[in-house]
Amino acid sequence: MGRYALQRLLGVIPLLFIVSVLVFLFIHLIPGDPARLIAGKDATLEEIHGIQEQLGLNLPLWKQYINYMGDLLTGNLGNSIRSGIPVTDMLESRIMPTLWLTFLSMAWALVIGLLIGVISAVYRNRWPDHLGTLTAISGMSMPGFWLGLVLIQIFSVELGWFPTGGVDSWKSYILPSITLGMGIMSMLARYSRSSMLETLREDYIRTGRAKGLREYVVISRHALRNSLIQVVTVAGLQFGFLLGGSVMVETVFSIPGLGRLLVDSILFRDYTVIQALLLLFSTQFILINLIVDLLYGVLNPKIRFSQ
Repeated sequence: MGRYALQRLLGVIPLLFIVSVLVFLFIHLIPGDPARLIAGKDATLEEIHGIQEQLGLNLPLWKQYINYMGDLLTGNLGNSIRSGIPVTDMLESRIMPTLWLTFLSMAWALVIGLLIGVISAVYRNRWPDHLGTLTAISGMSMPGFWLGLVLIQIFSVELGWFPTGGVDSWKSYILPSITLGMGIMSMLARYSRSSMLETLREDYIRTGRAKGLREYVVISRHALRNSLIQVVTVAGLQFGFLLGGSVMVETVFSIPGLGRLLVDSILFRDYTVIQALLLLFSTQFILINLIVDLLYGVLNPKIRFSQ
């Protein structure tokens, strides 16, 4: 397992390098001179040249990249163009609401999606299967922003059970997490159902039943673990997208997280903050896929030995 994990860790390094280059080039690919955008339309040439020198934009591109990487490795992401606050401080103050929202959404979506998928597979073509399929299809059919607004109208405005927005207590995360996790839950339910059905047709399952093992032992100890490989793949990929999807949910529910910060930064063209958020989102996506690869090795030892 150690060698397999080391191979996967080494494979991540080139990806992180490519991501760092693309994110670095982001500010150089935008139309116009970034220094002029920062200085404003009424700035003089001296002011623009001063900003270029201050940001190092007058240096050759390769020197700028080395300086960028040096700052990055020391945790310096620059200052916000809009407010002048260090970007690391802005990310630090915004990251916890997004992480709570993302983990809570993934947790309930994974548990309920897997439960629906397993029950649907075990009771195939019976009413639990039809109910699970209807739930999954309904969840996939509902746009996130529409579901969020409906939940606010029913549970916040009409019933008064949850706040309409902001982050005041744990209740503030309930409706946003349902909105964010609904699509993931539906997808996991469909994938886990098909994966479980495929596993239940395997010879070792029939052998276990022929030996007289109880059905719940066959399902929980033998079928479930092997059917989890496909589910882990989907869950890992979707978890990466959850952070991106939080942009819409945080906007609808007025949650001061990274998604809301990204929207505000785009509106005000705060390029240093956008650059940092792109780097953060890309890096977390790579790391999540690394964790998924490592889970492959845990769930199926044949994958480790085939490397």
